[in-house]
Amino acid sequence: MRNKVVLFFPPYDGPPLGAPVSLLSLASTLLENGFAVKVIDAAAVPDYERVVAAEIEDALCFGVSLLTGAMIRATIRVGRMVRRLRPELPIVFGGWHPTLMAEQTLREDFIDIIVRGQGEVTLLELAQRLQRGDAFDGVAGVSFRRDGRIVHNPERPVVNLNQLPTPAYSLVDFETYERARGVREVGYASSVGCPYACNYCTDQVFYKRRFNACTAERVVRDVLDLVERYGVREVAFLDSNFPVDLNRALAIAAGFVESKVKFRWTVQASTDLLCRMSDDQVRLLGESGLYHMGFGTESASEQVLRFMNKRHQRVADMFETARKTEAAGIRTTFNVIVGYPGESEQDRVQTFRTMSEIARQFSNVSFSPNIFTPYPGIPIWPQLRELGVYEPQTLEEWANVSLGNNLLPWLQGEELRRLRRMIEYFLLNNQIRRGTANARLLRNATRRALGAPLRWRLRHNRFSFPWELWVARATERLVSRRSLLTGQELAHGMGDVC
Repeated sequence: MRNKVVLFFPPYDGPPLGAPVSLLSLASTLLENGFAVKVIDAAAVPDYERVVAAEIEDALCFGVSLLTGAMIRATIRVGRMVRRLRPELPIVFGGWHPTLMAEQTLREDFIDIIVRGQGEVTLLELAQRLQRGDAFDGVAGVSFRRDGRIVHNPERPVVNLNQLPTPAYSLVDFETYERARGVREVGYASSVGCPYACNYCTDQVFYKRRFNACTAERVVRDVLDLVERYGVREVAFLDSNFPVDLNRALAIAAGFVESKVKFRWTVQASTDLLCRMSDDQVRLLGESGLYHMGFGTESASEQVLRFMNKRHQRVADMFETARKTEAAGIRTTFNVIVGYPGESEQDRVQTFRTMSEIARQFSNVSFSPNIFTPYPGIPIWPQLRELGVYEPQTLEEWANVSLGNNLLPWLQGEELRRLRRMIEYFLLNNQIRRGTANARLLRNATRRALGAPLRWRLRHNRFSFPWELWVARATERLVSRRSLLTGQELAHGMGDVC
């Protein structure tokens, strides 16, 4: 009787970000119940198509975890290869994109089943049914095709994370990721979900604003085990909003301090929650090894924040967050979204001036500006359709919807070039202030030559004849995107904008 489940994580742009925790979580539940599991991370396995072809020969099913964006292209190619090599093998899709677009995704003829939402228990039940040859009726949380029509079984009740086993980190080849990353790092999800309802965010659609968290005791136990058993030096917490439960967050930090085990960790958070902590509590985070926090600040325009339904975000909290984290020795990255529906150029100018002032006052802050991306299922889609945004009609078309690909009809031509130039000036000004640019660029004479004109342009919103950018490009890599998890550089430059 076949009992092997092959789980595939498609390739994405950039270097490996770490072992796919979503698949390790699925694997753990399967392993506990007697199944064999092979996890294939295409970001870490250059010849992943050959490996997939070999592993499916004796597999019970082939599963894919998928995000919206460029990884869809390779997914389609591999999925069709699997169907060609083993036409009878059930192909199961799960993850964010298939959950949000289950009906559309199942229209692809090589996909048999969708696991919607939280997948650990659902995939286990599905594998057990496949092993016995039973139908999928009664398996909550799955969608599938039957007799030419698509069937959506009822939603599965959410399982408390404390009832699920720790992800199967024993399957990870830590040396491979360490060579690619330069550090022995791993991802860990201590919670899922965020209580806020930002109009641009898929998290509220996927998790329905429910915060589902492991206890502080379990988190401390799991993380210390990772550090001591596998020699992990950095742990990237994958939580959408780590400090929703402030007492829990502080208990985790206190547990790390009390253990006296040395490692570093990173989280994402919202500024309003960080500001509820005292200076001493934030310092406790720093003392525990927390060295980077990512914040979805998005805009410094109160009007745009209202458009985003982000009323919990206040400009004053951005300054206070920068102050508290700097005092605690914690680096931060502020995400910025530009081009949001209803945003004016004055709103953008206000945002960049405010963020530049934060950078002037606090040296620990970096920025990651992104043009608004219309991901599937977000609440603002009715407005986007009215504004002429094209909504992809197939799985393959969604491959073009990713950060860096501007699909907004109101942001084209000269306005787009001007915005990108504005972003470059903002980033260059802050790199010069923070002293992170190339040493040649930062010689005193060059700093004096570029610094004052850059600040003048940002104050007066003048960006024609960008000679400073030409000089900078000759000597400097301009960091345009950073990971909110770690602050790691993800991209350089903003394209040909001059």
